[in-house]
Amino acid sequence: MQRYFLNENADTAQRFFITDSNDIHHIKSVMRQAVGDELIINFLDEQTYRCKIIAIEAQQITIETVERLELQTELPVKITICSGLIKGDKYEWLLQKATELGATSFITTQMDRSVVKLNQQKASKKVERWQKIVKEAAEQSYRQVIPQVKFVSNLQEIYDMIGQYDCVLMAYEAAAKENERAMFKQQLRQLNHGAQVLLLFGPEGGFSDDEIALFENVANSVGLGPRILRAETAPLYALSAISYEIELMG
Repeated sequence: MQRYFLNENADTAQRFFITDSNDIHHIKSVMRQAVGDELIINFLDEQTYRCKIIAIEAQQITIETVERLELQTELPVKITICSGLIKGDKYEWLLQKATELGATSFITTQMDRSVVKLNQQKASKKVERWQKIVKEAAEQSYRQVIPQVKFVSNLQEIYDMIGQYDCVLMAYEAAAKENERAMFKQQLRQLNHGAQVLLLFGPEGGFSDDEIALFENVANSVGLGPRILRAETAPLYALSAISYEIELMG
């Protein structure tokens, strides 16, 4: 059953209006749903309801909540993926797959070795597209929240917001080359339910020495196995490892 999102609180037997034009088009023209058909709506606070279509109009679709579904598809910890700007198609692929794997939010930023350059005007348009990709991936993968995507102009801004996180891990390729394998697992095993985790990844070419030095005292440098991973692959490896360690191993 198709999933959609509404940024509202909900209870059983309440009526709501779907007004997003893309959602309306998808329900009417792609899924070809009609009055009386059912769909799944994710509301605020990870509340998910089975809903029935009451009316279909050009500008809105009226639904009524039928039953709250006891689901939990979100990771037990909140993972923010911060990565240096990489080529557009690779970053879009990263966003899609990392959403499927459970990332809570994404930050992309200009780093010293970023080949891609963005000004604020171009970034705003990019973020709009990226957010759409993430929304569609969240619906497809039965997520209960839509991850947020934002762009910040430089890594210093990330450093300034470091206090928001309970744990900061920096995927450093030198650690992999030195065969460091213990730190990542140790840090994951110390995470409490609901912990806010920031994962830092470099662009193609990795972090510069200055960027490593900036986070030296506030982040733990971790290796992600003995192989050197691409900029778009490393976050997916990390998310998979987190899911395995916390969700499957308990």
